[in-house]
Amino acid sequence: MARVGLFGFPNAGKTTLFNALTGLTAAVAPHPFTTASPNVGVGRVADPLLEQAAVLEKSPKVTHPSLELADLPALGGDGGGEAMSRLREAEALAAVVQAHSLLWDSGAPPDPAVQVEELLLELCLADHRVFQRRVPRLAKEATANPELRPAAGAVEEAAALLSEGALLRSRPWSETQLKVFRDMSPVTLAPCVWVVNAEEDMSPSDLDGLRNGVAAVVPAGDAVLALSARLEEEVSRLEPEERRELYEGLGLGAGAPEAVMSAVYRALNLLTFYTLGPKESRAWTLPAGSTALDAAAKIHSDLARGFIRAEACPLDEVIAAGGWDAAKAAGIIRLEGKTYPVADGDALTIRFSI
Repeated sequence: MARVGLFGFPNAGKTTLFNALTGLTAAVAPHPFTTASPNVGVGRVADPLLEQAAVLEKSPKVTHPSLELADLPALGGDGGGEAMSRLREAEALAAVVQAHSLLWDSGAPPDPAVQVEELLLELCLADHRVFQRRVPRLAKEATANPELRPAAGAVEEAAALLSEGALLRSRPWSETQLKVFRDMSPVTLAPCVWVVNAEEDMSPSDLDGLRNGVAAVVPAGDAVLALSARLEEEVSRLEPEERRELYEGLGLGAGAPEAVMSAVYRALNLLTFYTLGPKESRAWTLPAGSTALDAAAKIHSDLARGFIRAEACPLDEVIAAGGWDAAKAAGIIRLEGKTYPVADGDALTIRFSI
């Protein structure tokens, strides 16, 4: 399960968004630094196709794709050091910036774009401190061992880039260099999704305006979402049907959980495949480009060890056919080998023998 770190400045709405995504009730208060230690929960990714397939297969158990979310203490407080430490453990980041008037007597919170720039600087400074401390030691080691010179040079080059306020992911690095960097768990290499926390009564066009303003200053390729965390938290308490009706009435699509989770999946370059059956229908995730053998190993090591073949078909085609057995009878199930590149949305059955 991929780990995502929620971070931001005080009262940005991190914990409110965390509650909306996980269904938990972590404490929220109208004053800074309420989150003194991380809140950890699981966010489930909505998957209507999986639900439809489970009905056709008569599966009593349905396992949706999910992410582990860590709501971290706000940067700038006593817990800021712990927040940065926990961010280094995350595979993806979700930054929350505020565009609501909570706690602002003037009714005008800081410009979200300015908050983004300040958060990016915080990340660069945190990594720069780590890399800069490593430069002298590596330089000394490289003097005694010439084989370490490329590693020392890479760290020195990275430290220089960070000193300019640029993220490490702002330029390409070789796999050898990245291997050196991973020992220091840099936060500026992790993909990031940006969430603008807006007023509850903002229209879709107002949200678009906020999103576009922040999109202009975030690193190229980063996803930007605009939503009301407070509204999403309230909606998350409703029954699924009521939730869908409210989202449709407000013109908010499927809501924050699907939007945030989908954005994180794209940022991590993950694909989803499915296994179907009378006991369980389940969604699994793999890095894009993974093979059928990788999928087998994800399910169970025995399946990879005794792999014979994979039976594959896009899930939407399985549903259209009336279920897995009907799809097989219709001749649309393909037989694939170990090297088959799994496609996002594939339903798979792994045939194996131990």
